[in-house]
Amino acid sequence: MSTLPVTTETAATTGGPGRSVPAHLRAAVDAAKERVAALHAELPRWELVVWTAGNVSERVRAGAESADGAEDLLVIKPSGLSYDDITPESMVVCDLDGNLVEGDRAPSSDTAAHAYVYRHMPEVGGVVHTHSTYATAWAARAEPVPCVLTMMADEFGGDIPVGPFALIGDDSIGRGIVETLRDSRSPAVLMRNHGPFTIGKDARAAVKAAVMCEEVARTVHVSRQLGEPTRIGQPDVDSLYARYQHVYGQQPAH
Repeated sequence: MSTLPVTTETAATTGGPGRSVPAHLRAAVDAAKERVAALHAELPRWELVVWTAGNVSERVRAGAESADGAEDLLVIKPSGLSYDDITPESMVVCDLDGNLVEGDRAPSSDTAAHAYVYRHMPEVGGVVHTHSTYATAWAARAEPVPCVLTMMADEFGGDIPVGPFALIGDDSIGRGIVETLRDSRSPAVLMRNHGPFTIGKDARAAVKAAVMCEEVARTVHVSRQLGEPTRIGQPDVDSLYARYQHVYGQQPAH
């Protein structure tokens, strides 16, 4: 009796040798798939991507099973999947080395970068990459977006920095993201000649940062057509950032 060969796609469905989603994380992974699939729709909605470019990922924490986070997982979009075809079921799950754990498609080509960020920035719960027009234009110039708007002080705590040039395919981009943002208040980095990456406490926060990054990149660009915009002084930036991060919005009742 003949047997069918085991294809890469078949092996990927079960996560490959020795890997699968642990039973205690099943509900958390499924919930993350729902969120990540829904958040991908925000990228074309805000005109941050074209065709199949861009991606959103979210960390699934293993909790007490992994005190150092090494057993955490990430949920991300498959490579080359149309935004119209994104569903929770189409999302793929990887470990923090970028290895496929669950899914029947190859993960995004940016998975290694996302995984590196999660491994080295344990506070990060979501990562987003876009090629939004104005932010990418600043990245092409290798120029930080200067903090000339109160909105920038609120959200980014200063300039949006530029990260180093890095090729796609391994963790080089992730290294650049971490090196640039580790000591920065900004949740966004403009990777030189590539485009913006944003981080957040979860995927929704990272998507918000991506939307805000493009908005301020566009506004500052328009301002520069009229003349050189005026920077906000550092004490005022610090004050605005503190208010927005700790006072703005609905605060828990005491």
